[in-house]
Amino acid sequence: MLTNYKSRVRQKLFSDYRGLFLKEKSEDNEIKAAITRAVDDIIRLDNLSAGDEERMRMIEELVNEFIGYGPIEKLMQDPQVTEIMINGPKKVYAERAGHTVLTDVTFDDERQIMVLVYKILGHTRRRVDELFPYTEVSLKDGSRVNIIIPPLALDGPTLTIRKFMKEIKSADDLVKLGTFDERMSKFLVAAIKAKLNIIFSGATGAGKTTTLNVLSSYIPEDDRVITIEDTAELRLSQEHVVRLETRQPSIEGKGEITIRDLFKNSLRMRPDRIIIGEIRSSEALDMLQAICSGHTGSLAVLHANSPEDTIYRLETMILASGIPISLEAIHRQLNAAINIVVQQEQLLDGSRKITHIAQINGMKEGRVRLEDIFIYDIEEVKPDGTVTGRWKATGVTPLFMDKFKKSGVDLPMEIFKKD
Repeated sequence: MLTNYKSRVRQKLFSDYRGLFLKEKSEDNEIKAAITRAVDDIIRLDNLSAGDEERMRMIEELVNEFIGYGPIEKLMQDPQVTEIMINGPKKVYAERAGHTVLTDVTFDDERQIMVLVYKILGHTRRRVDELFPYTEVSLKDGSRVNIIIPPLALDGPTLTIRKFMKEIKSADDLVKLGTFDERMSKFLVAAIKAKLNIIFSGATGAGKTTTLNVLSSYIPEDDRVITIEDTAELRLSQEHVVRLETRQPSIEGKGEITIRDLFKNSLRMRPDRIIIGEIRSSEALDMLQAICSGHTGSLAVLHANSPEDTIYRLETMILASGIPISLEAIHRQLNAAINIVVQQEQLLDGSRKITHIAQINGMKEGRVRLEDIFIYDIEEVKPDGTVTGRWKATGVTPLFMDKFKKSGVDLPMEIFKKD
């Protein structure tokens, strides 16, 4: 059967036409022509007897593979699938409604996965090879892809694709999804409009970047927004947005541009708002100092398990930067710079919810003091894993009500009444 020679055709495409797949933009007809030539070369070199129908079917299958997403095309198009995990050729998992299951999707071999890898990398400045066997990129629709290949990935090329959810556009959409309730929605939208400085914290996959992305849509159109990310995920709806992305070092180990480098440069770009895709290291202190010097309305994502853990992680990042600064000075900066920590979690039943909205309210014994304004109270975890609970206002009044008024935001005090 001619289809048994697919692997040979892929190998020939990689060796003879690899440049075509690494181009920033390759026309579909160019790819189809290359595949047709490769198939015909294999038929001629191996003296295969193939009818026109079989030949055209193989060309069509390979064109679909190289132009689309191959075996995972249906998963990519399925709006219910939020994440796809490829663990080598024979194990492809998908997350639906917060639950991960093994699918019946398979790849022929590792080379077929690498076809997908090269396609994904084709429109980016990233690469994977022996020197750099892992990378992270963003698809054109905003979906994020992590790639790691052998020898680091022992079971074959491994891809983790976190899909961008196009249907989530407004705070009302997040309310309908059960991410937070109406009161919290009004409060967070008001916080964005009033230029409060907000940290969105949570574990991997909790949905914090999606929440930030949605809430950023309430930034006024006339604000100049600078986004800084390792991998460009954010899709802001405003016109006046400057998107910055870090750069990996070259083969010689030179030319790396970090989030800290981009953040320092962004301060010279007259930003009204700065959004950091993820705080990871010493840029934490730069951000705090910038906010204290007047760059308010900043938003950032940070991996942490609770609002308290967010403070500990920021503290550790600043100490690890090597800059001589005392713990008390760090906490004074945190107190002056950060208004709100929004904690989001993925619960046992797969649902993603904001579990804490906490404000920083002064210092106590040399450390910042956190106060919950809203919390999610888990009432029961049923035998089937379903989590029931409700959001509660703690009765704490936000410190920044005057900022809401100055921003023209009318926020009724009733929403903070203790439940």
